[in-house]
Amino acid sequence: MIDRDLAELYGVETKQLKRQVRRNIERFPSSCMFELTKEENQELRSQIGTLKKGTHFKYPPFVFTEHGILMLSSVLSSERAVQMNIHIIRTFIRLRKLANNYEEILVKIKQIESKTDERFSEMSQSNKSEER
Repeated sequence: MIDRDLAELYGVETKQLKRQVRRNIERFPSSCMFELTKEENQELRSQIGTLKKGTHFKYPPFVFTEHGILMLSSVLSSERAVQMNIHIIRTFIRLRKLANNYEEILVKIKQIESKTDERFSEMSQSNKSEER
């Protein structure tokens, strides 16, 4: 996502978002964020169409990956960013619980398959004995 859209999402100005990113740049490796090149910025501007004052990019925007968006919620101090950060952490906790339950279910399925395989093997052996 582009910095301008994320600034709106987190309830801050774009320049504040960029300032916080620059102050915490070590938290944003290239896998989390990158800045568009001049050519990419020009391409993006040409796709927007008519430029209105305050709605176009004077400087190339920062573009954030999924991980960068998560990191932004921890470096911005707006109320919305704080709430998003809490929500993200709670979501990860829920996902971890689901993953643990999934592992437990897989173990139980394997146990059942093992027992079923043993029973079929016993039945198959018993049928072979009766045929003789």
